[in-house]
Amino acid sequence: MLIEAGDVAAADRVCAETLARARDTGDLWHQVGLLPVMVTLDLEAGRIREAAAHLRESLQLALRTGVTDSVRDNLDCCGHLCAATGRFAEALTAWAALAALRRREKIPDLPVDARRRDTPLRRAERALGPARARAAEERGAGMTAAAAAEYALMLADPGQPQPTTPGQGRLSAREQELVALVAQGRSDAQIAAELYISIRTVRSHLDRIGDKTGCRRRVDLTRLALRTALV
Repeated sequence: MLIEAGDVAAADRVCAETLARARDTGDLWHQVGLLPVMVTLDLEAGRIREAAAHLRESLQLALRTGVTDSVRDNLDCCGHLCAATGRFAEALTAWAALAALRRREKIPDLPVDARRRDTPLRRAERALGPARARAAEERGAGMTAAAAAEYALMLADPGQPQPTTPGQGRLSAREQELVALVAQGRSDAQIAAELYISIRTVRSHLDRIGDKTGCRRRVDLTRLALRTALV
């Protein structure tokens, strides 16, 4: 309410104090709710580094607790962070992933969020041009909720490699295909059925991918797919 009323300084003070108390008492519920608001306040104040740090903390907590409302809020925050730092393709991808998640869960977009997003979204579309903007949006629309959360976490972490164009080098085309399917949430059995191979063959491929990349857990394969733009 304070933010909407334009009293950002008061909102900043109240939110910071309440977040500190929630951390002190181990109150995860209020941390989940407050951290995305802190990202918004950081961006309003031009505190980009603090916004990224709060977004990382918020995403880690959302993944830990499984609170889907927070995942949606964090994707929106990620879009704003990327737009504020000139990463326009990543901003559109994050917002497209958010829109797809809302459609799947039948959750309407709040008018206040849509209004706040409108100007940076249009700026990103103009900066990229129609073809690149469409490609960025299609990438986000195809992400699962888990992949989108990992994508946002990667973008919020300066220590992580940022998404690049495909250049997997050591992975064969079939291995890249398997990595992409894992990132899309497919089980070994589903991958086997989709590629017309046995589950044993799928697992052999995944073992070889693990040997080549060091990525053996599905979450690590998802991050690999995101870093190399396979999804």
